[in-house]
Amino acid sequence: DLVEDVLGRAPVEIDLAKVARYLNGRTVMVTGAGGSIGSELCRQVAALGARRLVMVDHAENNLFEIDMELRERGWSGLVPLIADCKDEAAMSRAFAEHRPQIVFHAAAYKHVPMMEEGNAWEAIRNNTLGTLRVAEAAIAHGVDEFVLISTDKAVNPTNVMGASKRLAEMVCQSLQARGRTR
Repeated sequence: DLVEDVLGRAPVEIDLAKVARYLNGRTVMVTGAGGSIGSELCRQVAALGARRLVMVDHAENNLFEIDMELRERGWSGLVPLIADCKDEAAMSRAFAEHRPQIVFHAAAYKHVPMMEEGNAWEAIRNNTLGTLRVAEAAIAHGVDEFVLISTDKAVNPTNVMGASKRLAEMVCQSLQARGRTR
């Protein structure tokens, strides 16, 4: 019961076999692929049988590290792509060339003190505008599913980072009616 005590709720059980069936043979894109959350998503997506994994990040070193780690583990079908999610043309090219069916959008600035200290506009640009650009590209290119990785700080936000992620959630909600992308 220790896990439940710490969480304050029952832990979420994930049916990995079901997730593997869902990802098996599909092309998956992960933005922010070199970050802490993005790189873990890449590990899981690769392990669960995606046909191709398009790993997008604007930080060369972080992307290089997750790419090399997965290659050393014997994963194939990896596509490391240096691109900025805020760049509409770059996102359109990436989606047109690689045709992902599922997108996990994890690219975000997340360090609250740094975002509060003179970087508020960059947090909004990256976390909100970046989400808009990637989501619009997903819709334009007929992606089946777009998953925004958000944060608990988006609920009743008390800082710039939380507000930028809440705005990103609102962007996704407003785009839900466009196209067939879920």
